[in-house]
Amino acid sequence: MAGPQEQALPAQPAKSFPVSWDQFHRDARALAWRLASAGPFVAIVAITRGGLVPAAIVARELNVRLIETVCVASYDDTRQSELQLLKGVTPAVAKLGGRGVLIVDDLVDTGKTAKVVRELLPGAHFATVYAKPMGRPLVDTFITEVSQDTWIYFPWDTGLAFQPPIREGGA
Repeated sequence: MAGPQEQALPAQPAKSFPVSWDQFHRDARALAWRLASAGPFVAIVAITRGGLVPAAIVARELNVRLIETVCVASYDDTRQSELQLLKGVTPAVAKLGGRGVLIVDDLVDTGKTAKVVRELLPGAHFATVYAKPMGRPLVDTFITEVSQDTWIYFPWDTGLAFQPPIREGGA
């Protein structure tokens, strides 16, 4: 049972959006294309864990070598809980105040994580591969918007398995 600060995620989301490795790579490269004219960037801050993969792709495409992480925990596989900042950015990156810094994440959902990271680096450019309506105003650049009631299944969270047809209740 979820406590007062936790919210159980639905057993089956209203809508699902499975993303393959190929699709995610294409979407992350499309993000880099959009970001190419927004720079130059001297550093990338990846929001862990979901931002690690797109940050690596964007860093390669934009030739950014200074990669930092900010570590945030807000949910596990079944529960959304109070946000915890596990690791902030290094003082060297923090002193930039965000100037020339690109923050990268896989998804902005409710915007809670984005708000915390924006406070750490208020002048940074914030980019995500996917965005939901509640969090969308907090990002500067994104590739694909999905509805708030859609659960994105990222390739690092899934495996190959049979999917029943939609007419039979499949996702």
